[in-house]
Amino acid sequence: MTRDERRRFVPLAIRAALASVAVAAFLLALKAIAAWQTGSIAMLGSVADTGLDLLASVVTLYGVRLAATPADQDHRFGHGKAEALAALFQVALITASAGAIAWRAIAALGRDQATANADFGIGVSVVAILATLALLRYQRSVIRQTGSVAIMADNIHYQSDVLLNASVIVALVLDRFFGWHSADPILGIAIALWLAWGAFQASSNAIDQLMDKEWPDAQRAAFLDVAARQPGLKGIHDFRTRRSGSHDFAQFHMEVSPTLTVANAHDIVESVERNLRTAFPKVEVLIHLDPEGHVDTDNPLVEADVTPHWFGKRL
Repeated sequence: MTRDERRRFVPLAIRAALASVAVAAFLLALKAIAAWQTGSIAMLGSVADTGLDLLASVVTLYGVRLAATPADQDHRFGHGKAEALAALFQVALITASAGAIAWRAIAALGRDQATANADFGIGVSVVAILATLALLRYQRSVIRQTGSVAIMADNIHYQSDVLLNASVIVALVLDRFFGWHSADPILGIAIALWLAWGAFQASSNAIDQLMDKEWPDAQRAAFLDVAARQPGLKGIHDFRTRRSGSHDFAQFHMEVSPTLTVANAHDIVESVERNLRTAFPKVEVLIHLDPEGHVDTDNPLVEADVTPHWFGKRL
């Protein structure tokens, strides 16, 4: 990816992070008033979660901005993994929030006390759902364009917020209109379990990036299909991929005829790079040139030929 292309993608992630901070700050103030007015455990849990949302969104904003920092002498591959670290910080906050809500809900199970001003709490929760749905829609648009793992983790977190706010409404409705006062703490426990599950899901993408997990098979196959469509190319092996923030990296060994001149072989490499840059503008590619038949190592994983199955037939 060129510097201009990166600049085009990065501001989207930063704007999404700023939107997340603004929504979290607004909802925190609104829910704090509702929790004070109603005394609802579910609403109090929602306040705690939104407070952590705000902190997590600030960390996400910092992570996205740091990930957008250009490569330097100490970080030649850029700072993309800052997004994964920010995502893991969010996971820790989500887990802490789930534990606190569950503890408070369990403590309130034995009480049989009606919730005050339930109608006000229901109205606040409806507003919170509408605001969160608008944020989720915007975040998903940004994720489709940038692939930001930090925004993805934030999006998963706010998906749980929709369910959390809906659960608060259910608890208050059951309390207000049906006299079922235990609904509030029971749904509080359900919210905590849902948050814990969301934390587990959000951690997987971040850990995969930090561990340099390979691309999915379909993405690898699509990349190789473009790379192999080049006259003069004899094979591809040692194909490695990874992801860092919103940037993808791919490298492979490309085989050409040993009778070619250095200049002609270099032209083939540049042609492959152009084709890949056109089809995959967000991928940084590194190609090592080998003469056909050359063996680099006895490691079968490295030497495995990954050229598409139709390649030999086409030649």
